[in-house]
Amino acid sequence: MNEIFIYLLTSLGALFILLAAVGVVKMPDLYLRISVTTKAATLGIGLILGAAAIYFTDTAITSRVLAIILFMLLTAPVGAHMIGRASYFTGVKLWEDSKYDDLKGKYNPKTHRLSSEDKPDLPEKQ
Repeated sequence: MNEIFIYLLTSLGALFILLAAVGVVKMPDLYLRISVTTKAATLGIGLILGAAAIYFTDTAITSRVLAIILFMLLTAPVGAHMIGRASYFTGVKLWEDSKYDDLKGKYNPKTHRLSSEDKPDLPEKQ
């Protein structure tokens, strides 16, 4: 029974990683590519690592697998956000069929601070 579950998890993990790779090639702009790789690849890696934890029934390996999965879940979204933010600051264009740019006019190009429509951008302290 464990073997079937391991096969299922590794197959699903490989499928999600394949979908992430196809998404990187097929998505029209950087921001959509970041979204695909962050979600699909993280899920694929988590599934494969989960299968490894089941295969090796050692507590030390299972704890390492759980630590790696936790680390991936914590760092992948932060890394994707940082890459997307840096890309937006440097002027990487959105896909031409994008309907709405949520950040247009809300960033101060000098300070790179996000300002709200409710309150004006505060001046920097000197």
